[in-house]
Amino acid sequence: MPAFSLEPEQTTWCAELRALAAERLKPLAERGEPGRVNRPLVAALGDLGLLSRLFEAGALDLCLLRESLARVCTEAETALALQGLGTHPVAAFGTPAQRARWLPEAAAGRAVAAFALSEPDAGSDAAALTLDAVPDGRGGWHLHGEKRWISNAPEADFATVFARTTPGAGARGVTAFLVPADRPGLGGEPLDMLAPHALGTLVFDGVPVGPDDLLGAPDRGFRVAMHTLNLFRPSVGAFAVGMAQAALDAALAHTAARPAFGGVLADLQAVSHRIAEMATRTEAARLLVHAAASAYDRGDPDVPRRSAMAKLLATETAQYVVDSAVQLHGAAALQRGHLLEHLYREVRAPRIYEGATEVQRMIIAKDLYARHHEERRHEERRHEEVRHHEEARHHEEQGHASPRKEPAP
Repeated sequence: MPAFSLEPEQTTWCAELRALAAERLKPLAERGEPGRVNRPLVAALGDLGLLSRLFEAGALDLCLLRESLARVCTEAETALALQGLGTHPVAAFGTPAQRARWLPEAAAGRAVAAFALSEPDAGSDAAALTLDAVPDGRGGWHLHGEKRWISNAPEADFATVFARTTPGAGARGVTAFLVPADRPGLGGEPLDMLAPHALGTLVFDGVPVGPDDLLGAPDRGFRVAMHTLNLFRPSVGAFAVGMAQAALDAALAHTAARPAFGGVLADLQAVSHRIAEMATRTEAARLLVHAAASAYDRGDPDVPRRSAMAKLLATETAQYVVDSAVQLHGAAALQRGHLLEHLYREVRAPRIYEGATEVQRMIIAKDLYARHHEERRHEERRHEEVRHHEEARHHEEQGHASPRKEPAP
């Protein structure tokens, strides 16, 4: 069901993307090895022009792209999204030399990117990261420490890495670097995770970086991270909506045909009502994702709150819809290789990465209270201005009052 806000050409493009994913990308995804970067799949995304579009697209286009791919092939969606997440800081904050070196390779799918923010003791609280950037005395730094739960690690060809350049400064002491994989002292290992795509560690043993590797200004790396996450958070919601829609489609087809109690499952009120709830929540999440993405494209000031709301609702909705679809299918959905078994594993991680559900609620509440206090101050100022105006008018009337005449003797 297309959202009312989409133009006909947008819905047509989404349908074309789904067909492309089924014909060209899904076969490559099925030949990939779980837990490893699927380079043929990334290269195919480049050959089809989807990666270059990713780097040029606005937030709404990015959401439509991710949802469309996710409905058919989550592996293709994830490969595309990770390429965008790791490369966006280079596109937005990189020097001309950095962009010339890495953007064409990333857009063609020849160079795989990573976004290295999380650490063993710094996940949701990204400002607490401790990867140490030690000055080398010549205007550069040496990186010491570890990044963990990094998608595409340790196989990525380059990574956007966030390190501590000013101890004790919180978010104001973080710097972003572009670090190629062949730097001396850089290592890592894969992690065996529930998600099927590559996840691992990056270990920095004195990795040298210099001014030419900076993404943005020193101690301003948190801005690079937040700029990237504000763009990608609504599209994480789009990924979730795509999975929810795939699960809903599967549940509709199954319950419409599965014999039960002299009819089919869809004849049972409990089943049909569950389907209605799944569809309503999915469409509500889709509309909130589109609203947040459109706000980003317009440059609205409330993008962080809207992005947080979109990711929160969409990822929680997808968890509900996929779980409901499994329940409606029964044991068959838990067989290895079943679509819903795959979605059941995929749908859990988006509620954690790029800001867990609890973090999104913190962002939303903080913004709401800030707006509330600002509105209160504005109202108090307005009342004060009215009071001063009334007092001034009263004094003016008193000053212009006619003097009282005494009666004649």
